[in-house]
Amino acid sequence: MKKLLIAVIPFMLAGCSYYNQFVERIQTDKLEYQCDEKPLTVNLNNSREEVSFIYDNQLRTLKQGLSASGARYTDGVYVFWSKGDSATVYKRDRIVLNNCQLQNPQR
Repeated sequence: MKKLLIAVIPFMLAGCSYYNQFVERIQTDKLEYQCDEKPLTVNLNNSREEVSFIYDNQLRTLKQGLSASGARYTDGVYVFWSKGDSATVYKRDRIVLNNCQLQNPQR
């Protein structure tokens, strides 16, 4: 019996890991923006209160911060700020992606 239990435990743990990844993907929305400079794909995870996107060939993951209007996410260097169907990306208070418009918004 102990041998069977030892053999089954790794499969149970792997199943839990797969389930958590599956739930994480379900809770993430993929948002497609068209900015003045280039397109931007943003993954929004409301349960983790974060967004992620690729900029300068690196994955940027930003946590939700305080905002008087709209939604603001930051990592201390980059800021993704969205309001309605538009967004802007800043790097150290300088706009790097401007006039980003959400493509095919769901209403």
